[in-house]
Amino acid sequence: MTPLGKSNTVKAEDARSVTSMEIEEQTFKNARFTLRNILIQYLFCAFLLFGIWIPPLFIYFHHHHESYQNNTQESESLLSLEKYGHQQILHNPGQIPRPQAVTDPSDKEEPKSPRLLSLKNNNFNFSDPELTSGLLKYGLNIIVSKSLGYQRDVPDSRNAICLGKQYPMNLPTASVVICFYNEEFHVLFRTVSSVIYLTPSHLLEEIILVDDHSEYDDLKEKLDGYLEIFRGKIKLIRNKEREGLIRSRMIGAGHASGDVLVFLDSHCEVNRVWLEPLLQAISKNPKMVVCPLIDVIDEMTFEYKASPLVRGIFDWNLQFKWDKVFSYEVEGPYGPSKPIRSPAMAGGLFAINRHYFYEIGQYDKGMNFWGGENVEISLRIWMCGGQLYIIPCSRVGHVVRNQIKRDPDLERAVIENYLRVVHVWMDEHKAHFFNRRPALKFKSYGNVSERVKLRKQLKCKSFQWYLDTIFPELEDE
Repeated sequence: MTPLGKSNTVKAEDARSVTSMEIEEQTFKNARFTLRNILIQYLFCAFLLFGIWIPPLFIYFHHHHESYQNNTQESESLLSLEKYGHQQILHNPGQIPRPQAVTDPSDKEEPKSPRLLSLKNNNFNFSDPELTSGLLKYGLNIIVSKSLGYQRDVPDSRNAICLGKQYPMNLPTASVVICFYNEEFHVLFRTVSSVIYLTPSHLLEEIILVDDHSEYDDLKEKLDGYLEIFRGKIKLIRNKEREGLIRSRMIGAGHASGDVLVFLDSHCEVNRVWLEPLLQAISKNPKMVVCPLIDVIDEMTFEYKASPLVRGIFDWNLQFKWDKVFSYEVEGPYGPSKPIRSPAMAGGLFAINRHYFYEIGQYDKGMNFWGGENVEISLRIWMCGGQLYIIPCSRVGHVVRNQIKRDPDLERAVIENYLRVVHVWMDEHKAHFFNRRPALKFKSYGNVSERVKLRKQLKCKSFQWYLDTIFPELEDE
C-alpha cells in the first residue's frame, strides 16, 4: 500500500473514532437528561407526599399543644380535663397480680428497645411512619400500645377508704357490653382481658362484644382466634351494616342475660375491685344508674393517671363537661368514698339494672352514631324517677383518643341527636339552646312522637323541676 493509501486509512479510522466519541458523548448526555428527569419526578412525588402529610400532622400537633396549654384552667372541657387536668392520687399503689400473659407471636418489638424508651420519655419521633399512620388511623400511639401487649398492671387509684370496703358475695350478675368500630387491636384486647381478669367470675355473667361492621382485617379472624382463650365468657356479635354506637348498644343489651348491664367503651382498662361498688349500689336501689370514676390513659404514652373527684354536667349547647364536686359531698371521714350525685353522665361507661334499662326506654332509636345520647338518658333518668351517681370506689381507665379526620355524617348526626333532646325534654327552656345556636332552629330531627309518648307514660317531671332540683347551676350559665 502506498503512503497515500495509508494516510487515507488513518483518516478513515480517525473519522470513525470521532463519530464513536460523538455517539458516546450524546449517549451520556441523553442518560444524564433521563436521570435528571427521573430525579425531578421523584422530588415532585416526595413534595406531594410531604404536602399531604403535613396538614394533618400540623393539626394534630396544634391540637395537642392547645389542649396541654389549657390544662390549668379551672373549668375545663371533657377532653382537656381527662387528658391533662387530673392530679395523680395514688393510695397503696400495689401491683395487680398478673395472670398468665397472652402474647402475640407476630409482635417482634422488644419492650426495652431505644425506640420504645424514647417514646415513653415523650421524645416522639414523628418521622416514624408507624407512629404517624397510627395517629391518623386510631388517634393514639400504636407503638407503645403494641409494646404493652394484651394485659398489664395499672396503679390502684382508689382512695384509701375504698381499700377497706367489703362487698357481699350475693351481688347481682353483670353483662358487660363493649361495642367497637375499627378499634386498635391491642387496645381492644386489653379492654376485654382487664375485665376478665379483674372481675370475680361469679359476678361476670358474660362480655358481649358488638362489632359495628369494622373494616380492619385484624378485627375479624385474628380476633376470633384470640378470643378462644375466653371461651364461655364472650359473646361476639357482628353487625351486618354500620349501626352506630347507640343502636349497637341496644343490640348488645338484647343478647344480655345478666341482672345488670355495664356499658364500656372499647378503649378502657378496668382497675381493681371496679365492678363490686357498682353492683352494690344497684342492688340497694334498682332505679339507681351508676358510673365509675373515669381515670385517664394518655393516648401517646399510655400512662395511667388517677382522676380527682368530679361530677358530670352540660351547658346550654348540650356540651358535656366535668365539674368540681361540692365540698359538702366529700365532708366527713367517708367523704371521698361516698357516691356523688351527677346531673349528667359522660355516656361511655355506666351500669344500669337490665330491666330498668328497658323500663325507661333504652336509648332513642331515632338517634344515629353517637352524641347527645348521654345527655338524653341523663335527663330521662332524673326526670322520670331514677337517680344518677358516680361511685368513686369504682375506677376505670379510659384512653382519650385524638381524632383528626372530620366525618360529615357524624357531625350531622350529632346535630340531629341534640335537636331530639331539645324538642323532647327541655320544654320552654329549649329557647336557651336556640339563642346560642339559631342556625339549628329549623333543622330537621326526625319523628320524636314515640319519645314524647314515652315521657307521658313514665309520668316524667318537667325540665324546670330538673333545673330546680338537680342542676340549678345551669341557669347561671
